[in-house]
Formats: sequence, structure tokens, C-alpha cells
Amino acid sequence: MNWINNGKKPVLIAGPCSAETEEQVIQTANRLFRTGKVDVLRAGIWKPRTRPGAFEGIGTKGLPWLQKAKELTGLPVAVEVAKASHVELCLEFGIDILWIGARTTVNPFAVQEIADALKGTDKPVLLKNPINPDLDLWLGGMERLQNAGLTKLGAIHRGFSFAGEKIYRNRPQWQIAIDFKTEMPNMMMINDPSHICGRRDLLQKVAQKAMDLNFDGLIIESHINPDAAWSDAAQQITPEVYGQLIADLIIRDIDPKDLKERTKLDILRKEIDILDDEIMNVLASRMKVARDIGKYKKENNMTILQTDRWQEILHKFVERGLQNGLTEEFITRVIKSIHDESIGQQEKVMTSE
Repeated sequence: MNWINNGKKPVLIAGPCSAETEEQVIQTANRLFRTGKVDVLRAGIWKPRTRPGAFEGIGTKGLPWLQKAKELTGLPVAVEVAKASHVELCLEFGIDILWIGARTTVNPFAVQEIADALKGTDKPVLLKNPINPDLDLWLGGMERLQNAGLTKLGAIHRGFSFAGEKIYRNRPQWQIAIDFKTEMPNMMMINDPSHICGRRDLLQKVAQKAMDLNFDGLIIESHINPDAAWSDAAQQITPEVYGQLIADLIIRDIDPKDLKERTKLDILRKEIDILDDEIMNVLASRMKVARDIGKYKKENNMTILQTDRWQEILHKFVERGLQNGLTEEFITRVIKSIHDESIGQQEKVMTSE
């Protein structure tokens, strides 16, 4: 449910990673406002940092700056909170929207503390996914806010930490956000390209993918002088670049408006349904053979895992997948999942009486 701008999509939230000075906040707000492509101004006041000694936010003295930015532009303002005292200060200074960051979402005690501090209010809250790819933790955080009686809620997908990631700051893992939306279909889902990318040259690509996946909006970091930003400089863009990024987005409809095109889409979807049925039938047949193999191995006192055979299968499918335009990552993930299920099926046979 989009409660920010009466159902208009996409919801657009923008502003600096951190409020640094009053001049910086006001200039950024005014320049973003002039783009005509912002629904909410954002700025970090309290910044949980990985290492001590890094800039951890300007603190409470930045809140009046946001009040002034709101007065000048008429736009609502949003701030990240990490504990009850932050909530109390934001309520005191009339901050319109709160968001809970990834480092806080990972701690159920902290989320519960924030939820308890908001009981009796109807303050809008956005919840970022936790740092680690844990869907239940993300859902659980949202449930804590719902249990506190809050109704104006939304989720922010900002990607997930992955030690082997070479492209993104945080791997998108889009499927987890989709799974969240499946569990909570009426929950607004905002994408955070800035924290996914960690670099400004990828922002357009990720923002467009979020729109193609029917996300409800975007939250993007913008600074009047990105390279001089006190935090996350590489992922911020000027208000003017931000405005052009939004202007260049292609916003797609869920279904085609033309009846003829809609009929064509329905036909294609039915083809997908038929193919999905075939995939399920083939998988069921494959697992039956896997159980037969497990029975043979049990009778002949053989190990379940045959490493050479597994490597041969994986290499064969990756090679075939590449020839058919599929990515190595996708094929590897699918075949590993099938192999893991086959091992499980054989284990059941091997351990049965």
C-alpha cells in the first residue's frame, strides 16, 4: 500500500547520505525540489559505522536543518533511527518518516525497542532488509512494527552483504525482495540503488530493474558535491544528475492496456504454465531415478557422493547453458539445487530400514 503520495508510482525519496552542514542540507533540498522528481527528502543524522572514528552523523543538531528544508520546499522529511531515543527526538522535531537501517534490522531487540517507542502513534516507518540474506529476519522486523499498531509501513530493499561480491557494494539478490513481497503482498517495497551499487555508474541500471520488477519506488542518495561528501561519496550524485536519472527511467504497466496485447500476454503466460508443469514432471522423474540409484548404492555399500561424477555433470550443464544464452551463475545455482535434492532423496533410501 502506497501511503506516501496517494498511490502514485514510483515513490521518489532523495537526499544526502548524511546531513553535514545546514547550508549543505538546504542547498540539496532546494536543488532536488527544483527537479520536480522528489516526494520525500532524506538525510542521515545518526550513522552507524563499521569502524570507530568514522563520521557517525551530525546528531541532534541536524534535525532543525531538516525542519527548515521541509518549510522551504513543502516536502516531508525522513531520517534513520536506531534506538528509542532517536525516535523520541524525531517525534519532538516533527520528522515525517522514519526508516530503520540494515544494521538495526539485524537485531530484533533493537527493532522491538523502536516499535515500543512508537506505540500509540501512527508514524510512517520504512524497514530496510538486514545485512545478511535472512528473509525471516526481515519479515519478523516488519511484524514487530505491525504488532505495535503501526499501519503506514514499507520495506526498503538495499541488497545483502556477500564476501565474494565483485560488482556491487551489496549483492541485490532480487529474489529475496520478491519473496518478501509474496509474503506481504500489500506492503510497499522501495528499492535503494545507492547501497546496492556503492558506485554511481551502476545506479541507472539497478533503478530501472527495480521499476521493471514493479517496485513501488526508489530511495537515492544525492549531494551538492558528491566527491566531497563526508560519507559514502562514491555512490552519491548531484540533484541534477538525480533528476536526469529519474527522467530516463521507463515506467512500465503491470498489464497492457490494449485488449489485443493483453490476450497475447495471456497466451504467453499459459505457455509458461505448460512448461512449468513439464519441468515439475521431469524433476519428479529425475528424483525417482535418484532414489533407484540410492537403492543400488545401499545394496552395493557405495558412498552417496561421487565427486568426479558431480563435477562432470556440473561442467556439462554450465557449458550447455552458456550455449543457450543462460548465465553460469543461474545454471550452477539450479543444478546445485537439483543435486542437493538428489543427495537428500538418496540419503532417505540409504538410511531407511
